[in-house]
Amino acid sequence: MFTKRLFHKALHHDHHHHQAGGGAPPAAPGDVPQMDAQIALHYGVPYTASLLAFDPVQRLLAVGTLDGRIKIFGGDNIEGILISPKSVPYKFLQFIINQGLLVAISNENEIQVWNLEFRQLFYSSQWDVNITAFAAIEGSFLMYLGDENGLLSVLKYEVDDGKLQRMPYNVPIQSLAERAGISLQDPQPIVGILIQPDTFGTRVLIAYEKGLLVLWDVSDNNAVSVRGYGDLHVKGQITGARSDADEDQSNDAIDDSEEEREICSLCWASRGGSIVAVGYITGDILLWDMNTGPPRQVKQMDVSSNVVKLQLASGSRRLPVIVLHWSAGSSIHCNKGGHLFVYGGDDMGSEEVLTILSLESTAGLESVRCMSRMDLKLDGSFADMILIPDTGVLDKSRTSALFILTNPGQLNFYADGSLFSVQNTKEGNALPEARKSPVAIPTIDPNITVTNLCSLTGRELSNISLKKFCARQNAGPFILGNMKWPLTGGVPSEMSLNEDHAVERLYIAGYQDGSVRIWDATFPVLMPMFVLDGKVADINLNGANASVSSLAFCSLNMTLAVGTTSGLVRIYKLREHTGGSSFHFVSELKQEVHVVRHGKGFHCYVAFLASNCPVRSLLFTVSGEVLATGYQNGQVAMFDPSQLSILFTVDCASGTNSPVVCLGIYSVMTSDAKADESEKESPQKARLPRDCLLSLTKDGRVTVLDCTTGVMMNSHILDQKQSSAISMYVIDGASDEKQTQLSEDTVGSLGQTGKEGNDVHNKQAPGVGKHLKNASHLSQNGGSDSLLICCEDVLLLLSLASLIQGKNKHLHKLKLAKPCCWSAVLKNMDGKIFGLILAYQTGTIELRSVPDLAIIAESSLMSILRWSYKAGMDKSMSSSNGQITLVSGSEFAIISLMASENDFRIPESLPCLHDKVLAAAAEAAISFSTEQRRKQNPAAGILGGIIKGMKGKAEESAKMRESFTVQTPGEYLESFFLKDSFVEPPIPNLDDPIEELSIDDIEIDDEVPSPAPASSSTSHRNNRTTEEEREKLFEGSSHVGEPRMRTPQEILTKYKFGGDAAAAAAHAKDKLMQRQEKLERISQQTAELQSGAENFASLAQELAKTMENKKWWKL
Repeated sequence: MFTKRLFHKALHHDHHHHQAGGGAPPAAPGDVPQMDAQIALHYGVPYTASLLAFDPVQRLLAVGTLDGRIKIFGGDNIEGILISPKSVPYKFLQFIINQGLLVAISNENEIQVWNLEFRQLFYSSQWDVNITAFAAIEGSFLMYLGDENGLLSVLKYEVDDGKLQRMPYNVPIQSLAERAGISLQDPQPIVGILIQPDTFGTRVLIAYEKGLLVLWDVSDNNAVSVRGYGDLHVKGQITGARSDADEDQSNDAIDDSEEEREICSLCWASRGGSIVAVGYITGDILLWDMNTGPPRQVKQMDVSSNVVKLQLASGSRRLPVIVLHWSAGSSIHCNKGGHLFVYGGDDMGSEEVLTILSLESTAGLESVRCMSRMDLKLDGSFADMILIPDTGVLDKSRTSALFILTNPGQLNFYADGSLFSVQNTKEGNALPEARKSPVAIPTIDPNITVTNLCSLTGRELSNISLKKFCARQNAGPFILGNMKWPLTGGVPSEMSLNEDHAVERLYIAGYQDGSVRIWDATFPVLMPMFVLDGKVADINLNGANASVSSLAFCSLNMTLAVGTTSGLVRIYKLREHTGGSSFHFVSELKQEVHVVRHGKGFHCYVAFLASNCPVRSLLFTVSGEVLATGYQNGQVAMFDPSQLSILFTVDCASGTNSPVVCLGIYSVMTSDAKADESEKESPQKARLPRDCLLSLTKDGRVTVLDCTTGVMMNSHILDQKQSSAISMYVIDGASDEKQTQLSEDTVGSLGQTGKEGNDVHNKQAPGVGKHLKNASHLSQNGGSDSLLICCEDVLLLLSLASLIQGKNKHLHKLKLAKPCCWSAVLKNMDGKIFGLILAYQTGTIELRSVPDLAIIAESSLMSILRWSYKAGMDKSMSSSNGQITLVSGSEFAIISLMASENDFRIPESLPCLHDKVLAAAAEAAISFSTEQRRKQNPAAGILGGIIKGMKGKAEESAKMRESFTVQTPGEYLESFFLKDSFVEPPIPNLDDPIEELSIDDIEIDDEVPSPAPASSSTSHRNNRTTEEEREKLFEGSSHVGEPRMRTPQEILTKYKFGGDAAAAAAHAKDKLMQRQEKLERISQQTAELQSGAENFASLAQELAKTMENKKWWKL
């Protein structure tokens, strides 16, 4: 069929599914192709949110979920959604800072790397063991990974290849215990990895499950300090429940039974990483001093100075300390304390709170005191929290905002220093209030009740009016107010920022408080335009604040109708301002006119009240001049806003009070003959247009009314089985004529009323017989139009000609296998329906052809959005020719079903989640800062290397020279990870040919030479005695078994220059001169690079200053 060919051409099916031919019969249920449905837009926090991550440079917040989704939040309503192929919870989520990459690890130990610029999954790999800890190294593409066997591994993301590479470096727990001088009976999982500040990843704190803490140095491949192993005594105990700074602290000891306590959380508790806070399963918090001390093998000092205990509650049964975070004090130059954020540690059964402890230390760990305690109440069950550092501050431990994630899907934050303004809650100071994250589309507060996604006709007058108003009013989200949103990341789409674009699509939403909000939905970034309040200024209108229950929009005259649960219908004109105009209230009993003082914007100019029952459906006629209204009790009313009158009110439910779920307009052409016979035979006949109003009630009754007089032409029960009707659509026939012709000449005698259930209202207006005759027969040229009715369990296709005559003639009847809850249609360029979209209560979405109703493709809310269908979700669903809007809790989404000619699928229309300009400026600033630090003492390091090389300390010289080489921290750190940590390097072979001899490149083996090479090196002197050979070989050594170690210069003089010291000195002088020339060239190149870096950094600083007050894209 042609319709199927059109569908298969428009839809892009997955190659893994069955390919259906153009004219092939419908596929079997199990072989239905999957439609290429995509998420065009997503707003809100996912319902299953569980993890938080933050990029301090790009200022982006990532939210991981329990169903394989990742939500990205930026500034200016910039949001993005990433969906994993598997619906599996995430347990680790971290940015590769300022690189536009996000690393996520699932519960199934799948490591994923997401590219934010393209919003795609670039790489995924399945890890062979359970991953228990993860930490990305800032300033590089390297990351630490700990597993359940106690193995610390290192991964690197190769940008060029787009793959994760496992580095040779690793630290097994057995080797670590041997180097640390401790003994472990069984392997322990790594439960935490913390990179020590200001070490560029070379020092990492490894926490094991049973309480062992090891500060590991990668460069030395050794343990710097070990804590938590046999440290039974604590310096003091600080009870966090008491905030008195002068309280006595008593020395307590941890019981021997608590020697091995499981670690639940940990964080650094000082600026330089000298103190770490560790939370345990017992509810205790221990502050450990990680400063370097003597080896544990020879350590005889008391360990009590290494740890302080924090206790939030005094009960015997306490909650585990799940989360710990640290924020330093306000002063950069002091290290006297800060704020410790704790979730857990309270008595079991206590109220769920987030505790903030203000700690102060004047003379090391032993002087730590808790100055104050603040308990923040949570809006739901706790999921995660994260601290947002200040922008432009090198000290990232300073906090500007706190984000708290609670279930289900609630993201609150504290900003502007409100957390630290309260010093002591006992003094009566009010606790700071959490602010909800701003939402682009409010769905819960207030509750959204009904939506409408409508396309404009393209008339220039309407677009100009909307563009001008949108340009003036679009200042930000509706409920943002004056609060400061801590996130500024992302780049808005240039297409959406163009003020000259034509408004092609509107999204209209009605709310429970009676208000209506309208957005520009031309691009997949909804721009707020209007907020229409339900109240009328200076008028006490009953039902003005009632919930919005129905919406209708006419793009021809830019008229919006809003129906409420109180029966009130408000009419708005969106074409022009109505400031200072009058307001009309029209009911069946009276008509009132009020002069009101409207402000700027669009306001209600007329309101109709024909019934006190809730409005269920609204529909404008084709011309847009008349509005049809269906009510909860089955009544139908017709309003004329231009004449300010109620045309008629009719009961279409025949006394059953079944709600009117859908209305339709059907245009009919009738020929009215003259009264006398002579004129009757004349071929000239006047063709009069007539609109029929079709009303569908929930019990499946279709009623045909005359739009002008309200006369009921027919009423028909479609199915005697009580099937719940959902919607109906008028489908044009194959003929090019859109209107069906009725002729009075062919009207025969009026037949019987009809079959059982086909009754007509008893009270008929005068002339009803004539109208019934006009509706009883169709002309020979018409009759191909049909009516498609969607019910919960059946699809019905009826002939409109038969329906108007009162006949029960089904052209097609299809039983549905699943209960249907919502439907929409697809139209071609001529406005004719060619496709049907069905949504089921199971979450399945089907695409069917019209009129044969065959399944073309299907998908599901679970596969597209990871949503489950919820009761009432269909009330907030709307569609516009292939785009479907959906609301679930605090989430709002638009999904695109059609891939061809779809504006929502243009990549340029989406906001970019990675700011390349900001990334380049940040890289320049970091490079300039590194260059400044390196420039402070570069020559001393190089000359020192030369001198040390001359003295024979080749190993130290190479290490010093490498440290002063121009390298990024990532490259410097990667040099250690390219070799195995516990494999000794091979001994160099001195007999290998040397291309160019350099003094600093000579490596001397520390082992004692064996007799074999010694004898071979002197075999050409056979004329000498053995005693002479031995004396010259050991050169005066008193003991034969202990040869004297010689310097590199002595070796060169002895073997290369034949003992000629002058030749050796000349050679060394030449090498020094060559080295000096190389150093001069390097210095010159360094100066040029430094000059370029300073210019670029200056430009970056100017750009940063400009961006403080104005967005960069408006420069």
